[in-house]
Amino acid sequence: MLAARGAGAALRRGRLPAAGAGAGAVQPRGSPRPAGRPPRTVDLRSDTVTRPCAGMRRAMARAAVGDDDYGEDPTVNELQRLAAGMLGMEEALFVPTATMANLIAVMCHCQRRGAQLLLGRDAHLHLYEHGGAAQVAGVHSQALPDLPDGTFDLDQLELTIREAHGSRYHPRPELICLENTHSSAGGRALPLAYLQQVRGLADRYGLRVHMDGARLMNAAVAQDVEPARITRHCDSVSLCFSKGLGAPAGAVLAGRREFVAEAWRARKLLGGGMRQAGVLAAAARVGLEQATATLRRDHDNARRFAEGIQELNSPLCSVNLVAVETNIVMVSIRGGWPSPTELCEHLQAVGEEELAETGQAVSVLLFPWSAHTVRAVWHRDVSARDTELAKNKLEFVARKCQEKLALGLRPTPPSAGGA
Repeated sequence: MLAARGAGAALRRGRLPAAGAGAGAVQPRGSPRPAGRPPRTVDLRSDTVTRPCAGMRRAMARAAVGDDDYGEDPTVNELQRLAAGMLGMEEALFVPTATMANLIAVMCHCQRRGAQLLLGRDAHLHLYEHGGAAQVAGVHSQALPDLPDGTFDLDQLELTIREAHGSRYHPRPELICLENTHSSAGGRALPLAYLQQVRGLADRYGLRVHMDGARLMNAAVAQDVEPARITRHCDSVSLCFSKGLGAPAGAVLAGRREFVAEAWRARKLLGGGMRQAGVLAAAARVGLEQATATLRRDHDNARRFAEGIQELNSPLCSVNLVAVETNIVMVSIRGGWPSPTELCEHLQAVGEEELAETGQAVSVLLFPWSAHTVRAVWHRDVSARDTELAKNKLEFVARKCQEKLALGLRPTPPSAGGA
């Protein structure tokens, strides 16, 4: 898995258009460019690859600004008020990233060094935030198995808490962290009844609950509820503006007034205090205001792509439609070849054979997630037409791979000189 993700990181480097290039200007390195037309690129690696829309750029240019470290940036202040109200919290704090928001939450909830944080083994906070809870906050993380839908086994969670409370040798658990939607589970939205059960368990044992809500708005749209309906079961929540909402940077951390006051101090400690941050907050507000329409379209496109894979009925790849709830599609790769990394290379590469057979030159960027899985993520820069192109490209690549395998051959992508 580590090798696959390492290859995925390598796949990310150097593959975006040069500054000022159009959406179709990416040319896979080493690929023969079909004569007469540049390839169209559909980038599905993540919802973090978006560019600010025209409305965001206008808002950024016109934003009223001040010194946010002094609390004097009117655009930041308005965004914080808007986000707090939307999330059903007393106050919110604008920070550079959701990773910082999560770390600040851990620092504020677990002020006793050596306190214990309970979270999932596949949680973003556990795997992809460089162990900040331990490195910076001095907090011990107890990772529990994630179920396929991104939840915990609540009996296991309670047993873990009870064992810690019953022994003076165990770290004392103080915080439960949930991720919603759950990235590693394929963008699953945590059930509302489950959130209520976690809240009840936390109250029973005197723990607090933080939600890593980087894609919380996706969950709200998928469940057709207000975000505050989800966060009512939490003491704090983070929300990222630079994923599905499409802003260039920024996140908020929301909670009670006293919690946010302490969070401000932690933000300062971590170097997250910004000055004229209104230029970023302005774009974030546009993304927040457009969230429902944008994310509903993303979810529809992701679903359409997943249904196309199922209809393809290929022995090469498959998808679990039940798990496609929001903007993420996890594609399972069968057999020993191609590997997820090799499949991504074939999807990215563009050759003359593709143009001759399909009349189109399309480069599709996906992320090799694990040893047997490829991830695709929809965002505001991917249209219904792009989705159709990506589905057709996958069909073309799968068919070519099957033809080669039937002949006992192991094809190489066009970048290496093969078909």
